[in-house]
Amino acid sequence: MGLLAQIGYQNSWIEVLGATFMRHAFIGGTLVALASGLVGYFVVVRRDAFAAHALAHIGFPGATGAALIGAPVTLGLAVFCVAGGLAIGAFGKRVDRREVATGTVLAFATSLGVLFASMATDSTTSVTSVLFGNLLAISAEQLIVFGTMTAVLVVAMVIIARPLLFASITPEVAEARGVPVRSLGIAFLVLLALVVAMATQVVGTLLLFALVVTPAATALVITARPIAAVAIATGIALGCVWGGLVLSAMFNLPPSFPIVSLAFGGWLAALARSRVLERSGRPTASASTLGR
Repeated sequence: MGLLAQIGYQNSWIEVLGATFMRHAFIGGTLVALASGLVGYFVVVRRDAFAAHALAHIGFPGATGAALIGAPVTLGLAVFCVAGGLAIGAFGKRVDRREVATGTVLAFATSLGVLFASMATDSTTSVTSVLFGNLLAISAEQLIVFGTMTAVLVVAMVIIARPLLFASITPEVAEARGVPVRSLGIAFLVLLALVVAMATQVVGTLLLFALVVTPAATALVITARPIAAVAIATGIALGCVWGGLVLSAMFNLPPSFPIVSLAFGGWLAALARSRVLERSGRPTASASTLGR
């Protein structure tokens, strides 16, 4: 009852939105949404959703280990996520092999996370933030790190987007034409690791799909055109973060809940629209099955 009593309409929510911590949350959430929307399309097309989910858990021992030794949590997340991405990319070339490599690396990382978490008894708040996210606790220093990561990601994706799309859709043909399919795959996993390291601090390890996968899956139900899908996915991610923050201030909710709920609701709405179009015989996006 105590928890329910805390949840309700807040008359002062407009003032809350103007607070420094909320401004940091909007800026940090915007950067993460932009990065997630850009990478999410390729995550779904390349069938790397499991890898994205696994990288978040692989980053967990990095975050708990960083908390244990007093290092920045963002640094620990980034180091372990990138190392995990490199390992998955090196051990798994095809989708089936990549899933086996992902599961193996994930199991080892999870065991480390359990060990570090049991040792970090004085850092339970940091551990909880890694699991469920704490967008309202983003600092000015983290915003600088997020901004740098996002800039690096955008530049890298502009460079590799075209060959990566070719390698993602028809890897055998791309490899036959001299496209470095494996190198592109490893590079993409490293970029995905950076996004995961950021997104984990917004929605947490357990809810990562809400920003990295769900908006892109929703966009691919709506359209199969790559540029349009990336733009729609980014727009959905931004809308979920902004709307979630406003709702959290209005009703005294943890931001992760409304952010994830909005993403989930958008996905369901897109699927419902697709079903209606199919039943009426009207054309739908050829990639709609990715959202099913």
